[in-house]
Amino acid sequence: MGSEVNARRALLRAGGRRRYAVGVAAFALGAIALAGCSSSGGSTASPGTTGTPTSAVPSGGGASAATQTLTVKQAPSGKSYVADSTGRTLYLFVPDPPGKSVCTGQCAAFWPPLTGTVTAGSGVTGKLTTFQRSDGGSQAVLNGHPLYYFAMDKAPGQTTGEGFNANGGLWYVLDPAGNQVTSLSG
Repeated sequence: MGSEVNARRALLRAGGRRRYAVGVAAFALGAIALAGCSSSGGSTASPGTTGTPTSAVPSGGGASAATQTLTVKQAPSGKSYVADSTGRTLYLFVPDPPGKSVCTGQCAAFWPPLTGTVTAGSGVTGKLTTFQRSDGGSQAVLNGHPLYYFAMDKAPGQTTGEGFNANGGLWYVLDPAGNQVTSLSG
Protein backbone atom coordinates (compact mmCIF):
# COMPACT_ATOMS: atom_id res chain seq x y z
CA MET A 1 0.00 0.00 0.00
CA GLY A 2 2.86 2.38 0.83
CA SER A 3 4.42 1.81 -2.58
CA GLU A 4 1.08 2.66 -4.23
CA VAL A 5 0.91 5.96 -2.33
CA ASN A 6 4.53 6.76 -3.22
CA ALA A 7 3.82 5.90 -6.87
CA ARG A 8 0.80 8.21 -6.90
CA ARG A 9 2.78 11.05 -5.35
CA ALA A 10 5.59 10.61 -7.86
CA LEU A 11 3.12 10.60 -10.75
CA LEU A 12 1.42 13.74 -9.49
CA ARG A 13 4.77 15.52 -9.20
CA ALA A 14 5.80 14.27 -12.65
CA GLY A 15 3.00 15.88 -14.54
CA GLY A 16 -0.68 16.07 -14.00
CA ARG A 17 -3.88 14.11 -14.28
CA ARG A 18 -3.32 12.38 -17.63
CA ARG A 19 -0.06 10.83 -16.51
CA TYR A 20 -1.62 10.02 -13.14
CA ALA A 21 -4.56 8.21 -14.78
CA VAL A 22 -2.32 6.28 -17.16
CA GLY A 23 0.10 5.58 -14.30
CA VAL A 24 -2.67 4.19 -12.12
CA ALA A 25 -3.77 1.98 -15.00
CA ALA A 26 -0.16 0.87 -15.53
CA PHE A 27 0.16 0.16 -11.80
CA ALA A 28 -3.03 -1.94 -11.96
CA LEU A 29 -1.70 -3.89 -14.96
CA GLY A 30 1.55 -4.47 -13.06
CA ALA A 31 -0.41 -5.82 -10.10
CA ILE A 32 -2.34 -8.13 -12.43
CA ALA A 33 0.93 -9.29 -14.02
CA LEU A 34 2.46 -10.01 -10.63
CA ALA A 35 -0.69 -11.80 -9.49
CA GLY A 36 -0.52 -13.94 -12.62
CA CYS A 37 3.09 -14.85 -11.80
CA SER A 38 2.25 -15.99 -8.28
CA SER A 39 -0.99 -17.83 -8.97
CA SER A 40 -1.07 -21.59 -8.78
CA GLY A 41 -3.79 -21.76 -11.42
CA GLY A 42 -3.57 -21.24 -15.16
CA SER A 43 -1.56 -18.34 -16.54
CA THR A 44 -3.05 -15.41 -18.43
CA ALA A 45 0.27 -14.79 -20.16
CA SER A 46 0.96 -15.46 -23.82
CA PRO A 47 3.81 -17.84 -24.68
CA GLY A 48 7.11 -15.98 -24.41
CA THR A 49 5.64 -13.14 -22.35
CA THR A 50 5.63 -14.61 -18.85
CA GLY A 51 3.66 -12.52 -16.39
CA THR A 52 2.14 -10.24 -19.02
CA PRO A 53 -1.64 -10.15 -19.18
CA THR A 54 -2.78 -11.32 -22.61
CA SER A 55 -5.05 -8.28 -22.94
CA ALA A 56 -2.05 -5.96 -22.50
CA VAL A 57 -0.11 -7.35 -25.47
CA PRO A 58 -1.46 -6.04 -28.77
CA SER A 59 -1.96 -8.42 -31.66
CA GLY A 60 1.39 -8.76 -33.39
CA GLY A 61 3.38 -7.59 -30.33
CA GLY A 62 5.81 -9.42 -28.12
CA ALA A 63 7.45 -12.78 -28.73
CA SER A 64 6.36 -14.95 -31.66
CA ALA A 65 4.82 -12.03 -33.56
CA ALA A 66 3.40 -12.67 -37.02
CA THR A 67 4.82 -10.98 -40.10
CA GLN A 68 4.08 -7.25 -39.92
CA THR A 69 4.29 -4.52 -42.54
CA LEU A 70 4.96 -1.02 -41.24
CA THR A 71 2.35 1.47 -42.41
CA VAL A 72 1.94 5.24 -42.28
CA LYS A 73 -1.04 6.70 -40.39
CA GLN A 74 -2.15 10.30 -39.94
CA ALA A 75 -3.10 12.00 -36.70
CA PRO A 76 -6.07 14.42 -36.74
CA SER A 77 -3.48 17.22 -36.99
CA GLY A 78 -2.28 15.77 -40.30
CA LYS A 79 1.08 14.64 -38.90
CA SER A 80 2.17 11.18 -40.05
CA TYR A 81 3.34 8.38 -37.77
CA VAL A 82 4.28 4.71 -38.11
CA ALA A 83 2.00 1.79 -37.18
CA ASP A 84 1.96 -1.94 -37.77
CA SER A 85 -0.15 -3.65 -40.44
CA THR A 86 -3.18 -3.74 -38.12
CA GLY A 87 -2.95 0.03 -37.46
CA ARG A 88 -1.47 -0.24 -33.95
CA THR A 89 0.83 2.66 -33.13
CA LEU A 90 4.56 2.05 -32.71
CA TYR A 91 6.85 3.98 -30.36
CA LEU A 92 10.53 4.63 -29.70
CA PHE A 93 12.16 4.89 -26.25
CA VAL A 94 14.54 7.86 -26.00
CA PRO A 95 17.07 6.12 -23.65
CA ASP A 96 17.63 3.23 -26.09
CA PRO A 97 21.07 3.33 -27.69
CA PRO A 98 20.97 2.94 -31.51
CA GLY A 99 19.86 -0.57 -32.45
CA LYS A 100 19.59 -1.84 -28.84
CA SER A 101 16.84 -2.05 -26.24
CA VAL A 102 17.09 -1.17 -22.57
CA CYS A 103 13.38 -1.94 -22.10
CA THR A 104 13.20 -5.46 -20.67
CA GLY A 105 11.31 -7.26 -17.92
CA GLN A 106 8.43 -5.24 -16.47
CA CYS A 107 9.16 -2.38 -18.92
CA ALA A 108 8.56 -4.76 -21.85
CA ALA A 109 5.29 -5.88 -20.25
CA PHE A 110 3.92 -2.36 -20.72
CA TRP A 111 5.91 -1.54 -23.86
CA PRO A 112 6.00 -4.85 -25.81
CA PRO A 113 8.64 -4.90 -28.55
CA LEU A 114 7.70 -5.38 -32.19
CA THR A 115 9.27 -8.75 -32.93
CA GLY A 116 9.23 -11.27 -35.73
CA THR A 117 9.42 -10.61 -39.44
CA VAL A 118 8.84 -6.94 -40.31
CA THR A 119 8.82 -5.19 -43.69
CA ALA A 120 8.55 -1.51 -44.63
CA GLY A 121 5.30 -0.64 -46.37
CA SER A 122 4.49 2.19 -48.74
CA GLY A 123 5.59 5.58 -47.41
CA VAL A 124 7.95 4.22 -44.73
CA THR A 125 11.30 5.73 -45.75
CA GLY A 126 13.48 5.04 -42.69
CA LYS A 127 16.00 2.21 -42.73
CA LEU A 128 14.43 -0.96 -41.28
CA THR A 129 16.70 -3.45 -39.50
CA THR A 130 16.47 -5.92 -36.60
CA PHE A 131 18.59 -7.02 -33.63
CA GLN A 132 18.55 -9.93 -31.20
CA ARG A 133 17.02 -9.04 -27.84
CA SER A 134 18.45 -10.45 -24.62
CA ASP A 135 15.37 -12.73 -24.44
CA GLY A 136 16.24 -14.21 -27.85
CA GLY A 137 13.56 -12.44 -29.92
CA SER A 138 14.33 -10.41 -33.02
CA GLN A 139 13.15 -6.79 -32.52
CA ALA A 140 12.43 -4.40 -35.40
CA VAL A 141 14.42 -1.15 -35.60
CA LEU A 142 13.52 1.91 -37.70
CA ASN A 143 16.25 4.48 -38.31
CA GLY A 144 18.20 3.08 -35.33
CA HIS A 145 15.18 3.14 -32.96
CA PRO A 146 13.85 -0.17 -31.59
CA LEU A 147 10.06 -0.31 -32.06
CA TYR A 148 7.50 -0.91 -29.31
CA TYR A 149 3.75 -0.96 -28.71
CA PHE A 150 2.08 0.60 -25.66
CA ALA A 151 -0.14 -1.81 -23.70
CA MET A 152 -2.65 0.97 -22.93
CA ASP A 153 -3.38 1.51 -26.64
CA LYS A 154 -6.38 -0.79 -26.90
CA ALA A 155 -7.35 -0.14 -30.52
CA PRO A 156 -5.71 0.76 -33.83
CA GLY A 157 -5.00 4.49 -34.14
CA GLN A 158 -4.67 5.16 -30.40
CA THR A 159 -1.55 7.10 -29.41
CA THR A 160 -1.90 7.28 -25.62
CA GLY A 161 1.82 6.60 -25.12
CA GLU A 162 2.93 9.71 -27.07
CA GLY A 163 5.16 11.88 -24.88
CA PHE A 164 4.73 9.52 -21.91
CA ASN A 165 7.53 9.56 -19.31
CA ALA A 166 8.00 6.04 -17.94
CA ASN A 167 10.73 3.49 -17.23
CA GLY A 168 13.43 6.14 -17.07
CA GLY A 169 12.66 8.13 -20.20
CA LEU A 170 10.26 9.51 -22.78
CA TRP A 171 8.29 7.55 -25.37
CA TYR A 172 7.36 8.98 -28.77
CA VAL A 173 5.76 7.88 -32.01
CA LEU A 174 7.95 7.90 -35.11
CA ASP A 175 7.49 9.66 -38.43
CA PRO A 176 7.85 7.62 -41.68
CA ALA A 177 11.60 8.37 -41.77
CA GLY A 178 11.98 6.87 -38.29
CA ASN A 179 12.47 10.13 -36.37
CA GLN A 180 10.70 10.91 -33.10
CA VAL A 181 7.56 13.02 -33.25
CA THR A 182 7.44 15.07 -30.07
CA SER A 183 3.87 16.23 -30.63
CA LEU A 184 1.09 14.85 -32.80
CA SER A 185 -1.05 17.96 -32.30
CA GLY A 186 -1.07 20.81 -34.82
